[in-house]
Amino acid sequence: MTDLTTNVAAALVCAAGEQTEVAWRRDRKGVLTGWCRLPSGEALLPAARAVAELKGRLAMVTPYLPERAKERGEREIAYHFDLDGATLTLTVVLPLDWARVPSLTPIFRNCDWQERELMELYDVQVVGHPDPRRLFLDHSLPHAPFERLVPYSTFTNAATSKALWDKVLGEREDA
Repeated sequence: MTDLTTNVAAALVCAAGEQTEVAWRRDRKGVLTGWCRLPSGEALLPAARAVAELKGRLAMVTPYLPERAKERGEREIAYHFDLDGATLTLTVVLPLDWARVPSLTPIFRNCDWQERELMELYDVQVVGHPDPRRLFLDHSLPHAPFERLVPYSTFTNAATSKALWDKVLGEREDA
């Protein structure tokens, strides 16, 4: 397709293994988007280093739990990168229980709060994070409240209301 797509594909194969493939698509407005499902959680850190070497910038981290993954006892986390105007999404599949990912904060400083939010709201451990403190939820709240209380459909419908927070805060240990 382009030098960018060729360079990204080669870098990810070197970093994450031969079975790593990137599917690229250009929409009708010319925006280039690449999707890559990493072969394992262990491949995330070397793949992220490869993206950084290509001058990629982390844009966002998205945890999600599609029904098909939940049925298999898995969860997915997507890491979205900007590469000179193109978007590359690296997806990692993790076990539903005891999910662990390596911290990307040492590579992408802007990943700090996103990883802390991931640890605070969901049942995902970010290994090697330099500052794993909670961001905004009170310590009297149990671990990973969104994991238990807020169905994925609530987020996709943008239903972040007082009722939602009342549900979360209703689990306070001191209540």
